[in-house]
Amino acid sequence: MDEIVVQAMINPTEDLVKVRHAIENIFGSALEIKIPAEGAKLIAKTKDLGNLAKLRELLRRERIRDAARKLLLKKVSGNTITFFLNKQVAYAGHVSFCEEFAESPLGPLKIQIKTDDPLKLINWIAPPQVK
Repeated sequence: MDEIVVQAMINPTEDLVKVRHAIENIFGSALEIKIPAEGAKLIAKTKDLGNLAKLRELLRRERIRDAARKLLLKKVSGNTITFFLNKQVAYAGHVSFCEEFAESPLGPLKIQIKTDDPLKLINWIAPPQVK
């Protein structure tokens, strides 16, 4: 049942290659990407949760694991974790969580992760800090 789905609106002013690059900066290049017509949604999918390793490393390197952990725990609904990342920041190779509207001028990357044990996955992506 494991699956990662990344969605991004492709605006008329955006370069599809750059949007794809933003996704690959966060999740690697192993995702199956369906390239839409202009003005449509780009959808990238994989059933390999190993593609989250790059996100995990970025959270560690940028020292935002605690904040990410809190956000991810709030974004669990059943067996799905849904959150948004700033598309332009992802293109630059960094992570910035955002809301669905207004915080990312070109629209965010929408990430949905389906897994049997969301808490276990969150503990791996953003482990609790040992005090």
